[in-house]
Amino acid sequence: MKSFISKTLNGSFKYIDLRELGIEQLRECNFMNKKENRDNERVGIILPNQREERWKRDKSAMEKEGKIRDLSLIFEYNDFEMDKQIEAINKLILEEVDVLIICPINGEGEPEAIEKAKKRGIKVISYDVLAMNSDIDLFVSFNLMRVGELQGKYLIGKVPRGNYIILLGEPNGEVFIEGAMEYIMPLVYTGNIKIITQEKVERWSPDYAYNIVKNSLIQYENNIDAVLAPNDAIAGAVIEALDEENLAGKVAVTGQDADISAIRRIIEGTQSMTVLKDTNELAWVAINAAIKLIKGEQKITYKSVNNGKINVPSILTNPILVDKNNVYSILNETGYYKNYII
Repeated sequence: MKSFISKTLNGSFKYIDLRELGIEQLRECNFMNKKENRDNERVGIILPNQREERWKRDKSAMEKEGKIRDLSLIFEYNDFEMDKQIEAINKLILEEVDVLIICPINGEGEPEAIEKAKKRGIKVISYDVLAMNSDIDLFVSFNLMRVGELQGKYLIGKVPRGNYIILLGEPNGEVFIEGAMEYIMPLVYTGNIKIITQEKVERWSPDYAYNIVKNSLIQYENNIDAVLAPNDAIAGAVIEALDEENLAGKVAVTGQDADISAIRRIIEGTQSMTVLKDTNELAWVAINAAIKLIKGEQKITYKSVNNGKINVPSILTNPILVDKNNVYSILNETGYYKNYII
């Protein structure tokens, strides 16, 4: 471990072992890559995880764009846990990032952590999900209400009568379910659709979703016709539970993210649909918006969404429904096809 020389109060010098210093003291050292000494801008990015294919794609796309734009990117992960989220925000504040791109959890303490970053002069972009009750600079996402609408409309078109399982991703799954239920609830009121199970899937955990569906299959003696699964990771767990009862392909299952596994299931006929959210496009938008914020550009977009505290300037891109009828053409058109082994 290296040492460095520090001047004491009486003007003499002493050697300090870096192992003896805490992180705050290290940040005060003039060799710690302060903003004024850096060659390029630094962007901190907090994603949920690198377990799900969706977030792997986001990271890869951001890294590609960051390299093109000569940005230094620092990645952290919250795993949908509030303690990890706050820890990641604080760490990136100490890293003196210029912009913070954050996938919010919207839990207790998050607005205060974001405010701490803002007070340090860090611009904050809410990515994929809107950070509620926070003074953020920009919201970059897909039209999440539209995602739910695509799922709900597709499901009632395929299964206009029958027993439904409704799964809600937790946290931040409310906007999807709101869009989907605009189509499902009218048929519930007429009696054509019966919601036999409606539960939250904590931390968007496939294992948790599997248990919900498994228990419903037992309780209702396999009498299930459709499952509203909020994303492809959960859809995979749902289909695993259905397959154990020889129901895979016989029960309609939605999804979201166009994971490679979901594309395969759609082609095989076990998953009914997914929603492609072009992460290449979203990453491009987020990284380029970060650069504009660093440069001090005031008007990046004229659209806004209220987060309970302010009207947040927002850039929303459109999702695309994918099923067996258009899977090859959509992947070709969007450029995703080459990334899939089908």
